[in-house]
Amino acid sequence: MLVEPPALPEPRGPLSAAVIGSLRRGPEILPPVEVTDPYGEDLQLALYCLYELHYRGFAGVDEDLEWDPALLTVRRAMEQVFLGALRDEVVPSDGTPDAVDAELESLLVEPVDARGVSHHLRRDGERWQVREYVAHRSLYHLKEADPQAWVIARLDGPAKAALVTVEHDEYGAGDPDRMHAHLFAEMMRALELDATYGAYLDAAPAATLAEVNLMSMCGLHRSLRGALVGQFAAVELTSSPGSDRLVRAMRRLDLPDAAVEFYAEHVEADAVHEQVVRRGVIAPLLAAEPALAADVVFGIRASGLLADRFGDLLLERWAEDRSALCHPLPDAPEHRAAS
Repeated sequence: MLVEPPALPEPRGPLSAAVIGSLRRGPEILPPVEVTDPYGEDLQLALYCLYELHYRGFAGVDEDLEWDPALLTVRRAMEQVFLGALRDEVVPSDGTPDAVDAELESLLVEPVDARGVSHHLRRDGERWQVREYVAHRSLYHLKEADPQAWVIARLDGPAKAALVTVEHDEYGAGDPDRMHAHLFAEMMRALELDATYGAYLDAAPAATLAEVNLMSMCGLHRSLRGALVGQFAAVELTSSPGSDRLVRAMRRLDLPDAAVEFYAEHVEADAVHEQVVRRGVIAPLLAAEPALAADVVFGIRASGLLADRFGDLLLERWAEDRSALCHPLPDAPEHRAAS
């Protein structure tokens, strides 16, 4: 199968217009970003496009622009706005290993009245909402484990070996048909979605892009390696129960087996990964570099903050019987009402 980069998306404001214009035509003078909404459509899309140069790139965009000084300069300014907003909102920890342990323990406890997208889908979700959720998540899962792979070279000894063990599973343990990104693409096809890499970038709102941007930002900066490990831990420690709810949702809706397989795989795999990340990655990492404890907690909390923003957007829109995508899917209520 031919590998082709995705098309550039449409801009959503002056900053993303300038960035996308620079990618199309070559570097141009870019606007300042100091007063830009850190979680807004314009900044998050612009930042996502610049990070994508380190993944698959875009059709018709010069690959050498990945390291263009002008684009890196504006990317750095956007990162400072985004990271600054996260640091302002995330409650800092005391920077001790005990604080990390407490944070990890809190991830393993779900309140009795827990709410969230997977809870809604399991209990009351409709087929169009499952399809929409998968379209949102495709921005990460079609590149699953790639942002975290950048941290491998920034670790040493037992922490590196354990993280590579988890990544090996994410990439199918040597079998390309078992790669989690491949399983996700198969699920998309089973749900009659476009499984082409980047197909829903134009439709993904800022809250969707911000979660992926956090991973990319932490992966691309050595100074944020602790935060990346914290983000990875947050995903692995909470994935298994959430995946189980999504399996139950899909089976309740009588969706195809190929749609269920991706999340069924994560119920088992992430239950194992939880212990590997906690005992095999974080424990030796903090033994070797105790100063990273505060960053690990920051990564966990920042990941949770953005996940909550994403989940709240979906639940609010769905409660109004509206899509949370910028361009709703054909079976969304907006399209059904118009037909």
